[in-house]
Amino acid sequence: MTNTIDAGSSFPLGATLNDEGVNFSLYSKTASAIELLFFDSVDDARPSRVIPLDRQRHRTYHYWHVFVPQVSSGQLYGYRVHGPFDPSRGFRFDPQRLLLDPYGRAVAVPGNYDRHAASRPGDNTAQAMKSVVTALSGYDWEGDRPLRHPYARTVIYEMHLAGFTRHPNSGVPSCKRGTYAGLIEKIPYLQDLGITAVELLPVFQFDPQDCPPGRVNYWGYCPVSFFAPHVAYSSRQDPLAAVDEFRDMVKALHRAGIEVILDVVYNHTAEGNHEGPTFCFRGLENSAYYILEPDRANYCNYTGTGNTLNANHPVVRRLIVDSLRYWVVEMHVDGFRFDLASILSRDESGRPLANPPVLWDIESDPTLAGTKFIAEAWDAGGLYQVGSFVGDAWREWNGKFRDDVRRFVRGDEGMVSALATRLLASPDLYAHKEREPEQSINFVTCHDGFTLNDLVSYNEKHNEANGEQNCDGANDNYSWNCGAEGPTTDREVERLRERQIKNLLVLNMLAIGTPMLLAGDEVRRTQQGNNNAYCQDNELSWFDWSLVDKHAGLRRFVKLLVACRLDPNRDTADHGTTLAEFLGHARLHWHGVKRDDPDWGPQSHSLAATARAPRLGVSLHWMINSYWEPLSFDLPPVPEGCQGPWRQWVDTARESPEDICEWRCGPPVAGAHYNVQARSSVILILQETQRR
Repeated sequence: MTNTIDAGSSFPLGATLNDEGVNFSLYSKTASAIELLFFDSVDDARPSRVIPLDRQRHRTYHYWHVFVPQVSSGQLYGYRVHGPFDPSRGFRFDPQRLLLDPYGRAVAVPGNYDRHAASRPGDNTAQAMKSVVTALSGYDWEGDRPLRHPYARTVIYEMHLAGFTRHPNSGVPSCKRGTYAGLIEKIPYLQDLGITAVELLPVFQFDPQDCPPGRVNYWGYCPVSFFAPHVAYSSRQDPLAAVDEFRDMVKALHRAGIEVILDVVYNHTAEGNHEGPTFCFRGLENSAYYILEPDRANYCNYTGTGNTLNANHPVVRRLIVDSLRYWVVEMHVDGFRFDLASILSRDESGRPLANPPVLWDIESDPTLAGTKFIAEAWDAGGLYQVGSFVGDAWREWNGKFRDDVRRFVRGDEGMVSALATRLLASPDLYAHKEREPEQSINFVTCHDGFTLNDLVSYNEKHNEANGEQNCDGANDNYSWNCGAEGPTTDREVERLRERQIKNLLVLNMLAIGTPMLLAGDEVRRTQQGNNNAYCQDNELSWFDWSLVDKHAGLRRFVKLLVACRLDPNRDTADHGTTLAEFLGHARLHWHGVKRDDPDWGPQSHSLAATARAPRLGVSLHWMINSYWEPLSFDLPPVPEGCQGPWRQWVDTARESPEDICEWRCGPPVAGAHYNVQARSSVILILQETQRR
């Protein structure tokens, strides 16, 4: 084996390990010189080795590369990049900054890491994150593959990976709390709940110091790498262990039939605005990686975070697609939810494109075929593309579903027609595309905003703990405290809140589309009215496992809703037909309190519908009352060929366990009317006696 440094190759990008050493390659069009630095320890202030890259020998086109023999997995490295510092021309080279490899597969964080050292004058090497050479081969996947659940058979559970097990009462060993390994411990809980996919808040390496002083960035929407799993989520706090521990988690979830969807941030980085730190992209080729203002010294801020990635630049497009491929091929991820996805439709000047190259690159890539793509189809710059997001494979977070369902259940006027539209997969948004109903990702709550408990417990946000004078977070929440602000001992208020929570869950799970639940909503997790807990890495945000027993009845309610959503006929010959498929085949008839007479007027607060699908052997009749008094609804007669009478499946006004019954096993309903209590929902079921 030779010990001679070779010119290396421009492809592949990043640090690529083979039996003889490592090939390093990165992009920089304008740099005048680049040095590759090796370190023995993550806390080292000085490199153990410096390898200058010669412009003639180690550069091909705009790619700088070198092959270094006898380098193995675990080697710490970074780059110094020389070039002009002229912000007015978009250049921000600074050789005092140690830069991460944009394709680095692992990142090591020093014990004295300091975000601000990367923006102050002087060398920041001792306090800088460092890339780590990573061997990807040799991991035993034991035959694992992405699951490829169809959307019609998908129920998404959005969760913070660390917060799910970080609470001391989680029952997870202390060494595993808040880690990939800790999540594995809780897979039986997820299986019992019945969900089919977890959607994890960002797990790419992020900067926890990207937040106000004295706080910590908990959510992780501030990436410093698009390839490295967050090292703090490793039970061993080791960058290489994080890679395998993440894969262990994916493999274990797949064995349980649960897909892994990652919330990904390809719209900005933790480098912030023109006063922010230089970690990587800014110091490599600032004007390529970011959308700049016309003065070139400042950053366009369509994200609300200080900068915006230049997603349709060829180099950034390649970075994004390569990142997605990596997480699918090497990490076996099933899908991605794209934060502020509308950013990806903007050009290098920030203007929206009719056919954004990066979106079509993602959609048409054969490696990514079958992968779930979910868009948060808006951005902080005012671009709102719900119902019009570019591409054929993309699903969308349906913010209009969230708002309209909240407003109807709260009792707002003029919402009956809007509710019907949302229950039918939002044809006002998606019918023009002739998409399948699951185009719409239906949700009432998510990480960003109130939890379901807080939605019915607070009229106003209470974000004082964030240290921003309660000025952060959304002001329009369409919430209602049911008569008391925050926790209360008033039993009637508590009963009403429980009923409202069930109403919201029923509408989310009954609607045609793909439902998403926020972790902890099934047990009334609270953030004490904080609707922007991005900087609260404490018990305010963590899953409180004592609630599992305290609210066992609500958890049972959710569990049965999910089970019937996915396979209502699981104990019959019709096993395998989802509720979404049933509704898609059903003949639907709308009613009001009077049969065949729906009231679409602005003063109406009630709606009923009958869905009959003789081929599938069942009919449903649901009655929704958001009025503040009970209403008597006419019941449709039992059709010929059906086995009467109607049977109750759901009645949110009843106490557990009578609020929901096993499918087809509920009590019979006598008479021609049903008294639906104030602010409650009822679903009845009718068995067909024969197929047609």
